[in-house]
Amino acid sequence: MTGSPARPSHADDLDGTLAEALRLLARGAADRRSPFHTPGIATIGRDGRPKLRTVVLRAFDPAGPALRFHTDSRSAKIAELEAAPSIAVHGYDPGAKIQIRIEGRASVHGDDAVAEAAWNASQRMSRACYAVAPGPGTAMESADAFELPATDEEIASGRIHFRAVVVAIERLEWLWLAHGGHRRAEFAFGPDGSASGRWLVP
Repeated sequence: MTGSPARPSHADDLDGTLAEALRLLARGAADRRSPFHTPGIATIGRDGRPKLRTVVLRAFDPAGPALRFHTDSRSAKIAELEAAPSIAVHGYDPGAKIQIRIEGRASVHGDDAVAEAAWNASQRMSRACYAVAPGPGTAMESADAFELPATDEEIASGRIHFRAVVVAIERLEWLWLAHGGHRRAEFAFGPDGSASGRWLVP
C-alpha cells in the first residue's frame, strides 16, 4: 500500500524553498519539457492596460538573480519595456502544484555582447522568426499574407530585429499547494543578489 509522498525538507525552510525555486527556474531554461520553460510575462501597455504573453525562458542566472528571453524589436513588448521596464513573470507546474511569480526590471539588448552571444547560441529555426516580413503584430488581409525567410542570408538579415531581454529579479513569490498544508513565501532581492524572505498566508 502506497502512502502519501514525504514532504520535502524545504516545506518549512525559507532558504530551502528559495533554493528549490531557483533550481526549478534553472531547469526551465535548460529543459524544454519543464513547465517553467514557457512562462507568461506581463508588461504595461502603451495604453496603460496590462499585456500578457508567453515567452521561452532562454537563460537563468541564480547569482543575479536574472532570467533572459528573446523577442523581436518590432513587437509591441519592446516599445512597452523601453517606456516602462517593470515586468512580471509567471510560471506554474500543474503536476507539482507549484507557482512562481516574479517581479523585476527588464533591460533590452540589441547591439551589444549580451545580444550577440544570445544570437550566436540560437538555433537556425529560432533565428528565422526575426526575418519574417512584415513585423509581428502587423494587420493582414489574409492569414498567410507574410513572408518567411528561405535562405541563410535571409535568416541572417533578421539579426537587426533580434533582442535579448534580461529581467533583473527584484521579488519572487512561491506557492506550493499540498494536502499536508500549503506553503507560500516571498523573497526580495537587493542589487547585490542578497535575498530576504518571509512566509505568507497561502
